[in-house]
Amino acid sequence: MDRRTKERVATELHERLGDFKIAVLAGYSGMDVEQMTALRTALRKANVELRVVKNTLLTIASRDTDLDVLKGQIRGPLALAIARGDEIEATKTLIGFAKKNESLKIKAAVMGGKTLGPEELLLLAELPGREVLLGKLLSVMVGVPTSLVNVLSGVQRSFLQVLTVYRDKKESTN
Repeated sequence: MDRRTKERVATELHERLGDFKIAVLAGYSGMDVEQMTALRTALRKANVELRVVKNTLLTIASRDTDLDVLKGQIRGPLALAIARGDEIEATKTLIGFAKKNESLKIKAAVMGGKTLGPEELLLLAELPGREVLLGKLLSVMVGVPTSLVNVLSGVQRSFLQVLTVYRDKKESTN
C-alpha cells in the first residue's frame, strides 16, 4: 500500500470512528474465508460494520476518538466491529458467533467512552433487546394509570353497592 492510500484509509476510518455506539476488537487468527464471510453477513444484518485494518493505521485513525482508550490492546491480527445501531444486538451477534467459532476471540470493546472486557460483553449480550425493553417500559407506563383508574372506580363501585343493599333492605321492609 502506498502512502496516499494509507492516508486515505486512515482518514476514512477516523471519520467512521467518530460516531459509533460500540466498537469491538476481536482476534480472527485461524478463521477461513467462509467463516469470515458468515461473520460479515451476520454482522451486516445487525447493522455492524466489520473492518480488518493494519494495526498502525488503526492506531493513527483512532486518535481523538473514543477508540483511543484501546490503543494498548491493538496488537496482532485484529478485526474491528463498529456498530451504529443497537449495541445489544451487535454484541449478541458477535458473542454468539464467537461461541460457535473458537477462532474468533473477543479482546475488548468501547461503549460510551468506557472500556469493556470480554466478561462485560458477555453480560451485555445477555440483556434483552431494545424492543423487549421498550415493551416492558410501555407496559409499566400503561399499568400505572390502569391501576389508578381501577382503584378510583372501586370507591364509587363500593358506594353504589352499599346504596343498592340499602335500597333492597328498604323495599323488603315496606
